[in-house]
Amino acid sequence: MARKQAADYEQRREAIIDHAADLFAIKGFLGSSVADLADACNTSKSLIYHYYPSKEDILHAVMSSHVEQLSAAASEVAASALDPASRLSQLSRRFMRLYVGAAARQKVLLNDMVHLPPDRRAEIVTGQRALVGLVETILADLHPPLADDAARRKAAAMLFFGMINWTHTWMRPDGPLDADAVADMATSMVLKGIGGV
Repeated sequence: MARKQAADYEQRREAIIDHAADLFAIKGFLGSSVADLADACNTSKSLIYHYYPSKEDILHAVMSSHVEQLSAAASEVAASALDPASRLSQLSRRFMRLYVGAAARQKVLLNDMVHLPPDRRAEIVTGQRALVGLVETILADLHPPLADDAARRKAAAMLFFGMINWTHTWMRPDGPLDADAVADMATSMVLKGIGGV
């Protein structure tokens, strides 16, 4: 007879991921052990392995949960009837709010992708490419010449992400600028510069 799943199974899995994100962000994936994670969760290694078969599975869950949140936000913005400038503004704000609330996950996503098995890495990269594609579409709507210039369109999208993806390295949630203010600055820089791309 199969073991019955605990009522709080998903909450426990999510708690492990939260602790793992913090641990990996501070010590790196290779510098963190399952024993370290068990200590951080105030539980046993065997219980960690009950929820996740391997450390790589935990790393994948940290990354995929973050990309899924970004994708959900992006899908909502893409489905809206907003004009392109407003879509970019909303997307910037939604992404920045998620980055501030999940700075550890963002850091792990940017720094530890190489430690995923190739198939798992490909899954995360596919999600990231979809996000870049959405931004490319918005930028082409803002500046139609980009629609026929794939190289510049991709570069413009990557420059946009370059502005916001690394805010976890310097932005503080309790600092003088909140997530929306930083997002609005990034949007303004794109809107003022897109014509020169």
